[in-house]
Amino acid sequence: MAKGGLRPNIMIDFSHANSSKQHRLQLEVGKDVGAQITGGDDRIIGVMIESHLVEGNQKVEDPAKLTYGQSITDACLAWDDTASLLRSLAGAVHARRSHNKQTAKRA
Repeated sequence: MAKGGLRPNIMIDFSHANSSKQHRLQLEVGKDVGAQITGGDDRIIGVMIESHLVEGNQKVEDPAKLTYGQSITDACLAWDDTASLLRSLAGAVHARRSHNKQTAKRA
């Protein structure tokens, strides 16, 4: 991208291969990505998180017995875990902005 004159931006999917399709491991992926952001990595511009109101997923066998707010596709983090993860990432972005301001002042 850089050779082509483009800014190398990346959005990271916390699910699927990055978490070995184990929805709870998205929290660990989030910690790792947060550390990279805190360290000043400005290539990371966004994330994708498998999230819903209720953790996990369910099969559609009897529509009358579905749990409201639980995925019928991929397993997801529960909303409380998602909210905590988003707060942590917001803190990482704040730290990155502070880091980048300090670096700019030195230049």
